[in-house]
Amino acid sequence: MLIEETTLPGVLRLTPRRFGDHRGFFAETYNVDTMAAAGIDTVFVQDNQSLSEQAGTLRGLHFQAPPHAQAKLVRCGRGALFDVAVDLRRGSPTYGHWLGETLSFENGVQLLIPAGFAHGFVTLQQETEIIYKCSDLYAPEAEGALKWDDPDLAIDWPLDGRAPVISDKDARAPALRDFDSPFVWDGAVT
Repeated sequence: MLIEETTLPGVLRLTPRRFGDHRGFFAETYNVDTMAAAGIDTVFVQDNQSLSEQAGTLRGLHFQAPPHAQAKLVRCGRGALFDVAVDLRRGSPTYGHWLGETLSFENGVQLLIPAGFAHGFVTLQQETEIIYKCSDLYAPEAEGALKWDDPDLAIDWPLDGRAPVISDKDARAPALRDFDSPFVWDGAVT
């Protein structure tokens, strides 16, 4: 597995090797020993999967606050999506910065997003499936969201002028400037 740093400290790009033949391919998408050898000690306790029927479906920007903060290992099971992480760690030199990465069935790329980041995505194809591991269980009392189109974040969503398909809850999410982050940067560069 190829593990690469990104422009946001702590967010990693993981590309599993694919072994193919006339039947298709095999890929190992997670291995605790491989992660440990790379200095990644995140323990995942829950797997999630969602399917978005329409291209242009936007979900996020979501997070869970401490003590139920979640790291996520995100991949695309089918189709393609533009995946986004936003640094919410107060005191971080990249607070409020975002990173976007295209994840698709074809490229097999995954993102490891640590706790302290908001996460969201927009689907690029119909019937796109996202699969992700979480380091803490879902806790509705700790869930939160930020406005997907916050001008202060200025995320360059690849919507090609279309209005996204979003939930009412995501449409009502607050802007970053109105958000008192419960996350604090520990000064570590991972």
